[in-house]
Amino acid sequence: MPDILATLPLSAIRIFEAAARLKSFTRAADELGVSQAAVSWQVKALEQRLDQPLFVRRPREVDLTPAGERLSRAATEAMAILRAAVSDLVETEEGVLSITTVQSLGAQWLAPRLGGFQVAHPRIAVRLETSSRVVDLTRETYDLALRGGQGHWPGLESHYLAPSIQTALCTPAFLARIGGLATPADLVDAPRIGSAAEWATWFDAAGVAPCDDRAVPRLMADAQALEVASALAEQGVALGSPIFYAQDLAQGRLVAPFDVVAHYGGGYWITYPAERRRVRKIAAFRDWILAQAAADPLIARHRAP
Repeated sequence: MPDILATLPLSAIRIFEAAARLKSFTRAADELGVSQAAVSWQVKALEQRLDQPLFVRRPREVDLTPAGERLSRAATEAMAILRAAVSDLVETEEGVLSITTVQSLGAQWLAPRLGGFQVAHPRIAVRLETSSRVVDLTRETYDLALRGGQGHWPGLESHYLAPSIQTALCTPAFLARIGGLATPADLVDAPRIGSAAEWATWFDAAGVAPCDDRAVPRLMADAQALEVASALAEQGVALGSPIFYAQDLAQGRLVAPFDVVAHYGGGYWITYPAERRRVRKIAAFRDWILAQAAADPLIARHRAP
């Protein structure tokens, strides 16, 4: 019996994968830089070759048939493996390592250490970008991500870096201006920055009973770095990681009024597509950053129980 796969052109599989993922022939055509008619023709030819429909056509989009669902899963995996294989063939140690990271981890913990990586790997240039969204590493032009969560993302390999913890932070001048804080309960009436839910977790760790509307913070941002920046500008008390802000604490720009550290579950991870684990620049950065995390005494001290 002839091998049917040998008779299927790669271009048809590539077009099918895009149409299945985007659920639209038009969007697939835009992504691949071909005409919508070309997408439709290739899909129809593939269906005829397989002697069964792969899509249910609708006015504005398409849905996969059960057969299409099966082929879509296999095609997506195959295209990812093929992209990785081609990347490995053309990859050299020289080049740019593109990293997407949450702002607090990237700016406060990673950036001050990056010089050591670049000294050890002078042929690898690092492009570091911060983003609050979860970037799709299988589709976008980033090599790896540093992100918060539980460490489980389909198709990605992840390694734990640090716990997700926060403590109350403010400037010495702000603390003096409000007359100091005697107990954690005093923070209920103090100007606070951050989300009410995160403060509730901290108050619980401090043994402060749930309180009324006074517990609503006066300011909230979409990133820890922005909230602590407001605290540095003496706008109030913010929640921040003592790991990320260790230098500010050591140099006295920030103080932690209380030795209360709340754990928020999960942690921070380095993650990348599993099929790219052997790409040299990714492996080099992974090994380096894991060594940096292992050597950080604050990470060891505050690991979740």
